[in-house]
Amino acid sequence: MNNPKIALIAMVIATGSLAVCPKTGALEPTPAGAKVARADMAALAAGAEQEVKGDILPFWLKYTRNPENGGFYGFIDKDMVVHKSSQRGGLLTCRILWTFSAAYRIYHDPAYLEMARYAYRDLVDHFWDPDNGGLFWSIAVDGTPKSDFKLIYLQTFGIYGLSEYYRATGEKPALEKAIAIYNLIEEHSRDRKNGGYFDALDRKWARISDGENRMGPGPKSQNSHIHILEGYTNLLRAWPDAGLRASQHDLAEMVIRHLIDPKTHHLILFTADDWTPIGLGEVSYGHDIELSWLLVEAAKVLGDPALIAGAKTVSLDIARVTLAEGVDPDGGVVNDGGPGGYTDTNKDWWPQAEAAIGFLNAYQLSGDPRYFEASRRSWDYIEAKFVDRVHGDWIEEVTRDGTPVPRPKVTVWKCPYHSSRCCFELVDRVHELMGAGPAP
Repeated sequence: MNNPKIALIAMVIATGSLAVCPKTGALEPTPAGAKVARADMAALAAGAEQEVKGDILPFWLKYTRNPENGGFYGFIDKDMVVHKSSQRGGLLTCRILWTFSAAYRIYHDPAYLEMARYAYRDLVDHFWDPDNGGLFWSIAVDGTPKSDFKLIYLQTFGIYGLSEYYRATGEKPALEKAIAIYNLIEEHSRDRKNGGYFDALDRKWARISDGENRMGPGPKSQNSHIHILEGYTNLLRAWPDAGLRASQHDLAEMVIRHLIDPKTHHLILFTADDWTPIGLGEVSYGHDIELSWLLVEAAKVLGDPALIAGAKTVSLDIARVTLAEGVDPDGGVVNDGGPGGYTDTNKDWWPQAEAAIGFLNAYQLSGDPRYFEASRRSWDYIEAKFVDRVHGDWIEEVTRDGTPVPRPKVTVWKCPYHSSRCCFELVDRVHELMGAGPAP
């Protein structure tokens, strides 16, 4: 970073000689052998559970379903005005499906099950391509396809949501749809020569040119790969298929080998077919810390001891660098950086959610109390700056000083997935840390 103050903070946090006071933001010595109080862990879990059950899930239950045309509203603006003519995105439905399926599996509330079933029907009735399989990116209000290309990023969220719905309900057609998408990805998107997956295909699953890749300037992206990893992990929980296991193992190794810079421990955002990096070292701190825990999760579900060990090492390297470079003294994660310093100092909602999980994961792996403190400070920052006390759910974006940026409440991207998953993960991980096992 080119800011001397930020560089100093990065250095002392990275070396472990100093910590950040959670109340004042001041740097202070880290006590040798410091332990995390059980009361602090319990408070973190209690706050997360209260937020998801009392704020996030109620918002999406109350405001987002469209009783006239079915499915969910595609756009609700900052003042909670519904734009009924807006197109609808499959990504939003996939993420709502995952959120309420997971909520029902954890809490067994019938309202969550009803919402999950509503989302499931929306996905398979309105977004499924009856001719070629897979999911449309977007549809018009009347249900006709608007953007019918097959972006692998969306397809893997289909796997993620459908497999979670199966885990929650046991309804086999959902699992069959998830498996069908997996097979289509493996057949059409997988690069059999160089490994990994191409981002963008047309409606009939033929590869499209790089210029049409809506994920960015290269045919392969870290963003698609980390979410394929995420989707395959959840599918493997529901369907322990040998072929899926082999694909997932290859994918995890590819991510480690080709998408993480071994010198900087940042993700490489875009690559050519042969994994040559494209770009000038751009950094997405939210994606970095998100991968740090998704990679360990994938390795654990695979159950390969060597991969687990490697994933833990990589994960802790990423967490260390993210904490040193990407976290402000107030606990907020800035959006983006590069070789010359920060390129976007605003703070979106989702990197904060992933930081709370990623740093708690680092604490579980290392026992280093600095990482628990970083997770708690991420959560405190979320509660202070992102929880929307007026409308409910979370604010999408704030400036570096915490001032809210006017943004819509619901879009194809603004969803309950990052925020709810943050809460579920914090509760579950604290249960494990306190010796109670995973949360039910």
